[in-house]
Amino acid sequence: MNLQHSVGRRPRVGVLALQGGVAEHVRMLESAGAQAVLVRRPAHLTDLDGIVLPGGESSTIDRLLRLFGLADPLRALITGGLPTLATCAGMVLLAEAIQDPAPDQQSLGILPITVQRNAFGAQVVSEEALVETVDGPVRAAFIRAPIVIEVGRDVEVTARHRGRIVGVRRADVTAISFHPELTGDPTLHAQLVSRCRTRDDVAAPVVAVSDRR
Repeated sequence: MNLQHSVGRRPRVGVLALQGGVAEHVRMLESAGAQAVLVRRPAHLTDLDGIVLPGGESSTIDRLLRLFGLADPLRALITGGLPTLATCAGMVLLAEAIQDPAPDQQSLGILPITVQRNAFGAQVVSEEALVETVDGPVRAAFIRAPIVIEVGRDVEVTARHRGRIVGVRRADVTAISFHPELTGDPTLHAQLVSRCRTRDDVAAPVVAVSDRR
């Protein structure tokens, strides 16, 4: 006798894959039960339940977003409520204002925050630390990390490090200065996948069972 097989759909979570750290986010999302999808063109934004904006060089990612026609559709999706996790350069991309932008650098202007790029110094002074967040302690890596120097309307501060704001959230958009994907801390990726399931009522996977008697 065969039992009824019921396999729920895993949330499809995009990872912006233009530049910077991508593979680590893919591994974290897959471990959290999501289907990770690389996003390099506007067509790749179809049918996503959430998205990750990874770290990297924020001015380069900004330039490539505009070059490949991704900036406007990505902005529309996130402002429309797509659950989002942005790390390091991703935080800069979401900010309404950048204190020290590179020449011609723009942002998506989604979060009413002002950020300072590279506030934690050069890559050679990068550090790993346990950061207290509203979602629990997170093992974090800081690499040329930005900080939030001004917080606007409806923005919740979710994490601080050395007294500086390193995590914010507004509705379903979370932005952090650090890299939990590099330390393997699953807290924030699991939280993102959970929000994807809640938003779209995506079922948790049910393990298929065979009765071989």
